Amino acid sequence: MSLLSVLRRWHFKDGKSQRQIARETGLSRNTVKKYLEQDCVEPNYPKRETVSKLDEYKDILSKWLDKDSKRRRKERRTAKRLHKELVELGFTGSYDRVCAFVRQWREEKKIAAHGLNKKVFVPLEFAPGEAFQFDWGENYAYVGHRKIKLQVAHFKLSHAKAFFLRAYLTQTHEMLFDAHQQAFRVFGGVAERGIYDNMKTAVDKVGKGKKRDVNRRFQAMAGHYLFEAEFCNPAAGWEKGQVEKNVRDARGSIWPDAPRCKTLDELNLWLEQKCQAQWQEIMHPSYDDRTVEQVWLEEKKHLMKVISPFDGFIEHTKKVSSTCLVNFERNRYSVPASFANRFVSVRTYPDRLEFIAEEHKVAAHKRQFNRDHGQHGVVVYDWHHYLLVAQRKPGALRNGAPFKEQPECFKHLQSILLKREGGDREMVDILSLVLHHDEKLVEKAVELSLNVGLTSKQHVINCLNRLMDKPEPKPLPVKTALKLREEPTTDTSVYEQLRGRKHAH
Repeated sequence: MSLLSVLRRWHFKDGKSQRQIARETGLSRNTVKKYLEQDCVEPNYPKRETVSKLDEYKDILSKWLDKDSKRRRKERRTAKRLHKELVELGFTGSYDRVCAFVRQWREEKKIAAHGLNKKVFVPLEFAPGEAFQFDWGENYAYVGHRKIKLQVAHFKLSHAKAFFLRAYLTQTHEMLFDAHQQAFRVFGGVAERGIYDNMKTAVDKVGKGKKRDVNRRFQAMAGHYLFEAEFCNPAAGWEKGQVEKNVRDARGSIWPDAPRCKTLDELNLWLEQKCQAQWQEIMHPSYDDRTVEQVWLEEKKHLMKVISPFDGFIEHTKKVSSTCLVNFERNRYSVPASFANRFVSVRTYPDRLEFIAEEHKVAAHKRQFNRDHGQHGVVVYDWHHYLLVAQRKPGALRNGAPFKEQPECFKHLQSILLKREGGDREMVDILSLVLHHDEKLVEKAVELSLNVGLTSKQHVINCLNRLMDKPEPKPLPVKTALKLREEPTTDTSVYEQLRGRKHAH
């Protein structure tokens, strides 16, 4: 019970005097008298006036802000710059105090101009299959043996509130395209609209109002899946508030339980299962008796079907070095020696790189990510790419870095042959067999040669030929029960009819 109510009860109901009330409560008689007046409904206190170091500079700062508001946005001074100029005038206050004043000044100007506070919103409602929202977030997790920062793609169906998370190492185009493919697979279809912010992988230039110069590859992806891309106004995250909230909620509901995973694929599988498990637990905010999963099963009927996945690669043109290597993201990858000192196209995917030349795929490697910028990148070799060079320069086989990636049986045979005169040429000829025959058969032929102790090119080729010889098929069994109903008879008299009368003797 409030103090004012107690005082009024004691005086008007119990008949206590003001002097007695003052003595029992420790309040002054003037305070008790003021509280017992008829027009005093609740106690009020005078507004406390605090002295700020910014008070004597408020007029100057307001004039600066008013002048900056008439300039173009990029020409306006930042709060840090305003604080620096105030310090030059003798201001000794903090930068945070200047920031607070700038925020309040801009808020008051916006309310005066539009009559609305920026925190006033209109509730939105979406039909089944109408829209999904997308946003990037950042989180940390243990992948391998270290804790790394991950770029997490967040999707959310606007009607069913079903959400999906997938982690990547970067926010590049190929990661964005792969995230859409995985999300549509889990959702079971595509909504009619996708709501995005103005991320650089989707928007090349932000125009006036809703005008956008959309990235060509992003536009191709949207056209492939047949949804319409819609972009929010700059710095207006509330226009896709559902996924913005999901990014924040996931920090407390999903990532604290993330296990230590050996690979990123293992982590993404856990994220997918975790999201689907939470669909079954979370009640839909608009339907008290149904979960998110139950509403999603109904919305799934209204989603557009995915006929085929989008080939979401990004293509770069790179020159091959004289050592048959292509430099990409501080790492180097080998290509066949016939393309040395020439240009090839590199198609980047989230997990691999494909090298295209003369409209054909000439090489493919697992994509490497170098997280430590203080170290040199890695070199990824494929020893098959250097066989043409080794045929002309067999001496390079001895210390050639690419040939350290050979199978163990080839390494063992090489260590034996290189001790002989001409062994390097003989070893190159054996390795070249993989250009015309199945590599597994060549490996098996080498192993057979090593087992019997006959380590020569002729014996390896002999073993390979025996492995490639197809065994003769077994004769088909003939059933003895098959017998002719009428046995054939021999009648030579029929040949006399062919002779005719002219030849009769």
